[in-house]
Amino acid sequence: AKVVLTLNIPETDLTAGRPWGFAIERIENPAPLGFGANHNQAFARCDTPWFLVLNPDIRFDSDVLAPMLAQAAPDAGLMTPRILESGRPVPEPHRALLTPFEILGRKKPGYQPPAIPAWIPGLFMLFRSQAYRQIGGFDERFFMYGEDFDICARTRLAGWKLQVAEDLRARHDAQRASHRSKKYLYWHVTSLLKVWLSGAFWRYRRLQRTTA
Repeated sequence: AKVVLTLNIPETDLTAGRPWGFAIERIENPAPLGFGANHNQAFARCDTPWFLVLNPDIRFDSDVLAPMLAQAAPDAGLMTPRILESGRPVPEPHRALLTPFEILGRKKPGYQPPAIPAWIPGLFMLFRSQAYRQIGGFDERFFMYGEDFDICARTRLAGWKLQVAEDLRARHDAQRASHRSKKYLYWHVTSLLKVWLSGAFWRYRRLQRTTA
């Protein structure tokens, strides 16, 4: 229905002056905001039943939104397709509960990802607007990293399900900034600490254990 494009840092707006066939609403931040704050202000302009959080480095080979909406369960509060990272032939594995042991263990031989994800990465998140509104959107105390796990946990704790469209694909041109930049690495580590010190994490951990 509409694309809300946030210009968070000074950059050339390549969408200007081109016919797209749909409305584009631009938000130009006077100062950079965090991931969650940017999407919360975009949601304030959303008047549709669904709200899509989408990174600019996602690529589509075909339409995934229409078939995804067609298969949405009534209690699905958050949906995503399977994500293909650059140069990899199979989709990214589902994510288990985010713990220090899980982060270390996922790189070891024999690691078995869960059949049903405990959380969905923030690069492609299709929210039911009712669910997003109910939980108050993203927690803006997370500037970057960690907010995707947190909002998934709070979505599940509010009684909504995370639904993965297993038959649909989107491609991600990952930048992995935290692997190269000390600033991004700092944001990553401090965000993980915020996750593990939050009440939502521990309540979700108990929920995962009771439903396993």
